[in-house]
Amino acid sequence: MRGSMHHLDLTVGDLAASAPFYEAILDFMGYRRVRAEADGIDWDLPTPAGTCSIGIKPARSARIHDRYANGLHHFAWRAESRADVDRLHDLLHTIGATILDAPADYPHYGAGYYAVFFTDPDGLKLEFAYQD
Repeated sequence: MRGSMHHLDLTVGDLAASAPFYEAILDFMGYRRVRAEADGIDWDLPTPAGTCSIGIKPARSARIHDRYANGLHHFAWRAESRADVDRLHDLLHTIGATILDAPADYPHYGAGYYAVFFTDPDGLKLEFAYQD
């Protein structure tokens, strides 16, 4: 489908520390690890439009992520239901992830918008959202 995401590569401060976090989150969403090497790890999700890939690569500098500086503010995945958002929230607790905002309704983002906001080990803001 034209305009859908093909792939996303993220840089992380410590590949070994970030790998278990992304493995848990992406496995929950149906992604499967397809590559794990010193220069990065990739997970693929088959979709009707083709494969969607998310990868992590080691950062080349120690700059702390600032979502209000130039660059990525946050990334959101689509959930199948409100219960799906709640299940990811439970997983986030299990793996000790930093939860910024617990699952809640966010009507200012649109009618029926329900999401959880959290960060990766480097502080990158992530979201799992469902909208009726």
